[in-house]
Amino acid sequence: MEISQIIMAAGFLLAAYSVVGNDVIQTLGTFLSSNEKRPWYVLWGYAGSILAAVLILGWLQDDIAYGRLDKINIPETLSWWYLLPPLVLMVITRIGIPVSTTFLIITFFSSSSLLKMVNKSLFGYLIAFIIGGLVYLIIAKITEKKFIEKPLDDPLNPSIWTNRKFWTAAQWLSTGFLWSQWLTQDLANIYIYLLGQGQLSALPFFLSLAAILGLLAYIFYSKGGAIQEIVKAKTNTVDIRSATFVDLIYGIVLLIFKQNVLGLWEAKLPMSTTWVFIGLLAGRELAIRYRLEGKITKAIYTDLGKDLGKIFVGLVISVLLVFIMNWASGTPILISDLFK
Repeated sequence: MEISQIIMAAGFLLAAYSVVGNDVIQTLGTFLSSNEKRPWYVLWGYAGSILAAVLILGWLQDDIAYGRLDKINIPETLSWWYLLPPLVLMVITRIGIPVSTTFLIITFFSSSSLLKMVNKSLFGYLIAFIIGGLVYLIIAKITEKKFIEKPLDDPLNPSIWTNRKFWTAAQWLSTGFLWSQWLTQDLANIYIYLLGQGQLSALPFFLSLAAILGLLAYIFYSKGGAIQEIVKAKTNTVDIRSATFVDLIYGIVLLIFKQNVLGLWEAKLPMSTTWVFIGLLAGRELAIRYRLEGKITKAIYTDLGKDLGKIFVGLVISVLLVFIMNWASGTPILISDLFK
């Protein structure tokens, strides 16, 4: 095996580990929180089957990345420094900073896409924040208040609100919808390491699928890792009924961006789903606290400010590292390159 092929394989595995460890929790965090009592391998089997279906469908259509890499020039051979982004991402993920894998990995391959991706991701945060806030201002007293007052399987309040079987089915369906939307967005961050010479043949494709499924199993077994704490800190996210609404709204927002519904961005341009996720949780939290408590305390603003600060720090780290790593690799980025 040539050295470039070893780098491609190592880059793919490192990127897969980093992306699964960092980004998957944004999508499956509420699913994990609200199903903590179920065996991890049952949850993994469900999520893994959807992942396999999405990947195989994309491979059969000769587009594993679902168009997200159409405008990214991927070198046919990779040098060792292309291993730096996922290595750095692994370290950042371990300390719980929700850094954008899109900014860190994709920008390293194509620095001219950075400002466009930041712009699209900023739209993502704002739109998710607004949608989350408006939706929960309307439904918080109907849903969250009832969820808090009426536990699942409550014999004193037998109704659809307390029917565990109904909400389990609803939450798993909403998670499946969200998971499929996320995969078509973020698989590009992993497969960018393997697509320099075109679409994959059968053997490397199924080996890559097996590797991702194995890493996903580890994430489920370890119950999410450090990023999962952001999800658990929000109101009622461990309730399977609340998780149903979070997953459904998040999936709809990703679909809006995937289809370019508002016509404000390039539909196939990669974006940070991290920003969308944090924006949705922030809008939801503010709306719920206002509707249920009649006020928003300083502690809530502080908590949400910390989340926003983490993604801002993640952005700064991503951009600085891309500049440093490109300089170290002998191909420094000029500021003018960002405005092409």
